[in-house]
Amino acid sequence: MKKKFVSISLCLAMAAVSLAGCGLKEPDAPATTAATEATEAPKENEAAKEETSAEAEAAGEKVGPDITLVMAEVNPLDTIVGQTDTAFKEKVEELSGGSIKIDLQASGVLGSENDVLDTMLGGGDIDMSRISAFALTSYGGQKSMLLSIPYTFVNRDHFWNFATSDLAEEFLLEPQENGAGVRGLFYGEEGFRHFFTVKEVNSLEDLKGMKLRVSNDPIMNGMVEGLGASPTVVSFGELYSALQTGVVDGAEQPIANYKSNAFPEVANNLILDGHTLGAIQVIITDTAWEKLTPEQQGILMEAGKYASEFNRKISEDAENKVLEELKAEGCNVVEVEDITPWQEACQAIIEESSKDNAELYQQILDMQ
Repeated sequence: MKKKFVSISLCLAMAAVSLAGCGLKEPDAPATTAATEATEAPKENEAAKEETSAEAEAAGEKVGPDITLVMAEVNPLDTIVGQTDTAFKEKVEELSGGSIKIDLQASGVLGSENDVLDTMLGGGDIDMSRISAFALTSYGGQKSMLLSIPYTFVNRDHFWNFATSDLAEEFLLEPQENGAGVRGLFYGEEGFRHFFTVKEVNSLEDLKGMKLRVSNDPIMNGMVEGLGASPTVVSFGELYSALQTGVVDGAEQPIANYKSNAFPEVANNLILDGHTLGAIQVIITDTAWEKLTPEQQGILMEAGKYASEFNRKISEDAENKVLEELKAEGCNVVEVEDITPWQEACQAIIEESSKDNAELYQQILDMQ
């Protein structure tokens, strides 16, 4: 603001400089027609808003009223998703000049993903959350369901071709359009998901008859059944003890989450089948969204793009680093050389889950 006053004073003092040089219209400027003014006014207003926003950001000025948004994360902050959350939080607070604060509650202190979703959809005091894309499946997310179908994404580039496409926005806004009360802001990923077990597993055959933990999700249940194992619903917060006491024989997680949650201590066998890519998204309740000014809503979207790009940069390197650490620490890591038998075993659930959106699912497959 101080710079603006100095600039104006200098302009007034310099007779050789036209008033237009100080951002003022010259008195003898030709009059524009009403039609021209109507066309140019919105552009001028928009430009003024962008300039104001840029100046506020540079000066650290607050954009809009103060608001604190409570954000839930089931994993620790040192995981890929935890780091992505932190990048998003910091960028939001930076761009808003501190008017928007993100109260990031990690390590599952606000409950499992389903607990968090129940709270958000029920009008509770959680405003935002980072969730697995398939978590919305049980809440009417028919499009999100397609992202968790086993063996959909052949590699990371395939997923990011989707996540940066126009189709991604359609998926993100589905819950809001269906009246669920939440909307997605951006996508990311936490690496491919693999099975880990208490007993050594070297092939698909070794999984048969095992009790494998799943969330309460129809696709996960169908996949585990297709692989010849028994799906057992256990909350994420109870999984460690369930593995320790024999309630379940194994589970599945992305590599980084497997290590960060200390699962190798009780299930030190990891088979890299890569059944699904851990697609994630950050969602916000409609109630919290509507409390924000349009400028603040824009800040969340801009910060979301930043966090998504950040996630893409760190995910693969972080996963590879953790995998090498696991091997060095004595984890029994088994590579799957031929994924075909795994895909064939899951064919029934793949067809069942995609039949209602077959054309849309094919669009995703074609992005590889």
